[in-house]
Amino acid sequence: MDKIEPIDVQEPWSRVTVDAEAWWRIVLWVAAGNGVMLGLWSDGEAVHMAVARAPDFAPRVLSIACPDGRYPSVGLTHPPALRLERALRDLYGLVPVGLPDERPWLDHGRWGVTHPLGARVPSPDAPLAYAFRPAEGPPMHQIPVGPVHAGIIEPGHFRFTANGETVVRLEQRLGYVHKGIDGLMSGAPLERAAKLAGRVSGDSTVAYAIAFARAVEMASGAEAPARAVWLRAVMAELERIANHLGDIGAICNDASFSLLHAHFGALRERVLRAADACFGHRLMMDRVVPGGVAADLGSEGIGRLRGLLADLRAHLPPLVRIYDDTVSLQDRTVGTGVLTAELARQYGAGGFVGRASGRGFDARRSPGYAPYDQLAFDVPGRTEGDVNARVWLRIEEARQSFAIIEQLLARLPDGPVRAALPPSPEGAEGLSLVEGFRGDILAWVRLGPDGTVARCHLRDPSWFQWPLLEAAIEGNIVADFPLLNKSFNCSYSGHDL
Repeated sequence: MDKIEPIDVQEPWSRVTVDAEAWWRIVLWVAAGNGVMLGLWSDGEAVHMAVARAPDFAPRVLSIACPDGRYPSVGLTHPPALRLERALRDLYGLVPVGLPDERPWLDHGRWGVTHPLGARVPSPDAPLAYAFRPAEGPPMHQIPVGPVHAGIIEPGHFRFTANGETVVRLEQRLGYVHKGIDGLMSGAPLERAAKLAGRVSGDSTVAYAIAFARAVEMASGAEAPARAVWLRAVMAELERIANHLGDIGAICNDASFSLLHAHFGALRERVLRAADACFGHRLMMDRVVPGGVAADLGSEGIGRLRGLLADLRAHLPPLVRIYDDTVSLQDRTVGTGVLTAELARQYGAGGFVGRASGRGFDARRSPGYAPYDQLAFDVPGRTEGDVNARVWLRIEEARQSFAIIEQLLARLPDGPVRAALPPSPEGAEGLSLVEGFRGDILAWVRLGPDGTVARCHLRDPSWFQWPLLEAAIEGNIVADFPLLNKSFNCSYSGHDL
């Protein structure tokens, strides 16, 4: 398998159609560890797969036509594709030949139709039976958790099989917040489509909006003004800081250390208030649009952000010292929920999940995009792969974001913040890869007539992180699951589309 070479695609975003033999060769090439699968989606007529390889990680998109509704399964030899293929079958009715797991994934039997983006056959509104995998061995018991949870969080079901307190198997069932984003995007005007993109996962609204806007701009041949590009990065880094600070506090809270939860929550609140003051929305929702941004940043806003950075730099170090010096807290995080480097590599785990387990991928650096190619910053990495490593990754990434925002504000270009999109030929396509706080977000867009979207697919990093949570919990105790789950902080909404 190591001698298998990928099909040569010259344009980083271009798409080529291949036959079944070439498709299978690429699948084996990826499964052998020569590259990474960035996404797998459909437009109803073909299945598309984005792949990349080090060191540039530029996406190459391959398509296979499915005239009979069938295609060779990627998941047969590459497990990260399993859930994506199950979702494609639920949505489109496309059958991956050889798929090892034929259970439904997104379809819970509540849609009233089967294959809503395909044949759309009416079906009874009745829950589908779902068979969780058994575990063999000494006497064990099962613990069902969810989909409704304590607190204000999204729904997901977790089925634990345990021997005493030790977790032998964890299996997830998601799909409870399926919104039909792919279907809503089809035929939507660009303005509405941009709003939909920013609501795939609300805590990553800026990153999703940038990914969608960049894909549209690539398809239309447009170029956002330089000032808009730099303002997008300011918002993206503010979003990263806010989420990282909130996560650190929440992880500590799940270890029963509420003091740090309160302090980190207060710091996050300061970031959100600054974002509201500077850009008109606490989450900066709908501030990034195709062609630029919807809000400029004046001198008062620049001063507010510089004051925020000084405030964060003053308050973060003593909180970090408390985290690092509290033995009872370290006892809960160090060595808990270890994700191996091999699994992180195989699944192409992005963000702090991958970087805490030795996979140093960051889309801002490779393949890279403006304005990060003009900035100096480090990509922190660790190898321990435990909860503690994922906490430290957040701390170190937040510090890098402080420095990135300082550079952006110091060198912010003058000029307009939005450009009109030129008329685009129907069927033009664009693809982008953007680094959100969880990891890389992939956006693919095909334009339709009169400024509409014909097809769009948005892939959350959680698609490749949720399965790894199942692996990381094995051998840990049930009581550590909330802590481990929060250290991953996968998105339910972003996964369920």
